[in-house]
Amino acid sequence: MSTRRSLLFIMTDHQRHDSLGMTQAGVEAVPALNRLAAESVRFTRAYNAAPLCAPARTALATGLYPTANGIVTNDWRGERAGDHTPIHEALYNAGYDVAHIGVDHIRVRPSLRERVRFALWNDNGSYKRYAQENALDNPYPGGRERYKSHSIENHGGKPVERAYSNAQTGVFPYEARHFKDAYWGRQAEAFLREPRERPFALFLYLWAPHPPLVLPEPYASMFNPREIQLPENVGVPAIGEPLNRRRGIAARMAEGVSLDAWRRAWAAHLGLVRLADDAVGGVLNALDESGHADEAAVFFMSDHGDHLGQHAMYQKMEMYEQAVRVPFLVKVPGQTPRAVEEVVSHLDIMPTLLEAAGLPIPNGLDGRSLWGCVQRGETLDAQPAYICYSGNPAIGDIRRAVVSGRWKYVYDPDDIPELYDLQNDPLETQNRAGDPSARGVLDDLHARLKEWGEARGDWIDFNQTHITA
Repeated sequence: MSTRRSLLFIMTDHQRHDSLGMTQAGVEAVPALNRLAAESVRFTRAYNAAPLCAPARTALATGLYPTANGIVTNDWRGERAGDHTPIHEALYNAGYDVAHIGVDHIRVRPSLRERVRFALWNDNGSYKRYAQENALDNPYPGGRERYKSHSIENHGGKPVERAYSNAQTGVFPYEARHFKDAYWGRQAEAFLREPRERPFALFLYLWAPHPPLVLPEPYASMFNPREIQLPENVGVPAIGEPLNRRRGIAARMAEGVSLDAWRRAWAAHLGLVRLADDAVGGVLNALDESGHADEAAVFFMSDHGDHLGQHAMYQKMEMYEQAVRVPFLVKVPGQTPRAVEEVVSHLDIMPTLLEAAGLPIPNGLDGRSLWGCVQRGETLDAQPAYICYSGNPAIGDIRRAVVSGRWKYVYDPDDIPELYDLQNDPLETQNRAGDPSARGVLDDLHARLKEWGEARGDWIDFNQTHITA
């Protein structure tokens, strides 16, 4: 039997970093993940490479920044995808049994599935077949359109109407075991219980708590909306917010939503978080029962978060902490659990997984391995995290951001910049870009962002220095 370490990588969709340790309405949001966290290295300041599904996941899987790998939008056809080796292929080539369970949002060319002979591939198409077999033909009470809102967004400078999931809530009319994340959890459990001679790399990509906010009982009633404590900036834009932020989809999707409606949205979102957490708990139990727990490394994180009304925004697609900061846990048998407060990135995951597997890290990746920090307790050097947003289905609204130490800088070539002191203003309520005392910080972070982007093929104009706050 191989001596290589097996790997279990779990990712949720739209799960906020502050869900870990959260209690709302008297209910623990993530009991299984809290137990995992107590045994893990907890990276408390982990950031994604993009607040959007396909760019975030492709950057993570390839170790390349979105403008370097080509996937800067939700490019579902992979029209801009490049020929980059994803972590799955590297592990397969090293002799791993590689399994993919859940949503498929990674775009490379050739495609992920074409590159790897997966030991198991179970995606949304697999769940659709399961739904048909079990007559789950009407999952959205009142019809799917009830959970969508139409709005105008920027597509290459042209206004285009698009529909996105709104903050409306509903009850999935079938048993919880039929919800896709419960189904995928069972598939992962079965995979872990299979006997095998080779090391495995199981990638489980859960859907929850992604909207629409339609969920089964008992989760739909688990968090009482009347007892939800909302953050103080729900429904409140930042002071000094650029005008472009109100034109973006995240702000448009929050228009007209009352505080009571936000409490209902939070209750449903947290119900979905708990549903995903129960699936994660089942998978972790299966790992313990499989006999592999003593040699497997467990990774957990999300692709991005959700504003849930903060900054008067909904969903992701902006650079505020609720969208770009993610939970990140790594458990390795025998390690000392602890919190790491240095800034880390999605771009660090591929090199970390490679080193965890005992494989060489290729030149040219945009992240660094965190394995020495995880396994040997090494101190991380302070490094910035860089984040990219370029529109959802097409090139449109442009945001670029860098997080360094206590500061976050956001650049928009068509509007004023943003600068937030995350230490003294964690809710990002005050844009400090116009503060003369912070000008040195702003100039330094802009220069770093410009150098980073230009070195990775970013096509935007970083020289709009005449635009000031």
